[in-house]
Amino acid sequence: MTPAELAALLAFHAEAGVEWLVEDDPVDRIAAFQAEKTARQVARPAADTSSGQVPARVAPSRSAAPSERQPARAQPAQGSTLPAIPDENAIAEARFAAESARSLAELKTAIEGFASCNLKTSARSTITAEGAGTAGIMVIGPMPNADDDREGQAFTGRAGLLLDRMLAAIGQSRETVTITTIIPWRPPGDRMPSGPETAICRPFIERQIALAEPRLVLVLGNFAARFFFGETGTIHALRGKWREIGAGGHSVQALATLHPQELLAAPASKALAWMDLLAFSERLTGESG
Repeated sequence: MTPAELAALLAFHAEAGVEWLVEDDPVDRIAAFQAEKTARQVARPAADTSSGQVPARVAPSRSAAPSERQPARAQPAQGSTLPAIPDENAIAEARFAAESARSLAELKTAIEGFASCNLKTSARSTITAEGAGTAGIMVIGPMPNADDDREGQAFTGRAGLLLDRMLAAIGQSRETVTITTIIPWRPPGDRMPSGPETAICRPFIERQIALAEPRLVLVLGNFAARFFFGETGTIHALRGKWREIGAGGHSVQALATLHPQELLAAPASKALAWMDLLAFSERLTGESG
């Protein structure tokens, strides 16, 4: 295959959610483990005999070597995309990197250089806050999708076009607001982020809010609403209600509504989103006054 064909194939696998690469030839890990165990059992009596001691025949005890009882839990397999450090350490690293940033530009650099989250290894792009934010509005979605990952920007494709129209309906645009996502990297196959992955990314989105200092936040979709409000209801139960969210000492009023992708799948819900946008616009006018 040509380099271009190989690159296209890798891109296809990445968009399909492939996270693991395998070797050309299959490896029987079970047989290799048994062979290693047998070799240790043979070597141990030989060592005891050379030292003048007669090995006793006893049943395996609880003090046997860990490798004889069960595989090591914290060692990722070769080629694995799992992080090499525990989740709590990764969260601490993310918090330190986020708090060290003094501007959105510095934070973007810090997130791009962060290497302790699984999601980054399979994503093409790192999505962070964009837009001047002159209107004091921050729009926050859940995570990038395939179009966003390909373009390196939040809310592209059909969902992005619909968001543009939603913003225009309240007199705003991408140039006047700040747009970002909770998760900076697209999860493979557009799956939901795991709990540890979400916890690792939390310091980054909270720091983005603290640095942008918006007056109002528009939260889009189920995942984002649950993330900020700490509730388990659907977006239909969480939408349309003003709540206060805090991030790094910065408190801001937030309103949740349906994600543009949800509106594309269920056009009848656009009436609900329009009601939310009207409420958001009224509050924005009141804040400006």
